[in-house]
Amino acid sequence: MFIVTLGGVTTGAALLLLSLIRWWFKEKHKLTALVPFLLSFAYGQLAIITTGGVLGYIGALALWGGNGVGYMALVYGVDGNSPGITRAKQLALSDGGHVVVVLLTCALVGLCVWAKRVPSAKIVVGVVAGVCLGLSGTVAGLCAVPLASGANLLGLPFTHMVQR
Repeated sequence: MFIVTLGGVTTGAALLLLSLIRWWFKEKHKLTALVPFLLSFAYGQLAIITTGGVLGYIGALALWGGNGVGYMALVYGVDGNSPGITRAKQLALSDGGHVVVVLLTCALVGLCVWAKRVPSAKIVVGVVAGVCLGLSGTVAGLCAVPLASGANLLGLPFTHMVQR
């Protein structure tokens, strides 16, 4: 089980805030410029729910980094604390939900590699922000509940095709 600290939530919230400021001022608050970040943010929340395999370990590494950066900012920057604040009840993806996460991973990698009009940095920042906020009990963390349910629902056709 992964643990998010207040430092990780601080890092995720800071990335979210900086991305929204960039979108408002540099990208002139065009909705189409915000879409890649929001989709990668949602993907980051789904990725951290995937607790095993290579993707789970990559998510854990991103969460560890986010927790560490936030810890440094809170403890050494403003003399605060960074307690663990992981949501009490964790979510689980079904087998079909895992299929959806794998397909979304392929789509994001394809966007980073071949879609030159979509900045790869925007996608990476969105994923890290989603990972840092996905397990928290905050409003952003609670968004992971319908995302996991939606991924499980979208994955139902895959599991029913295999079971027949």
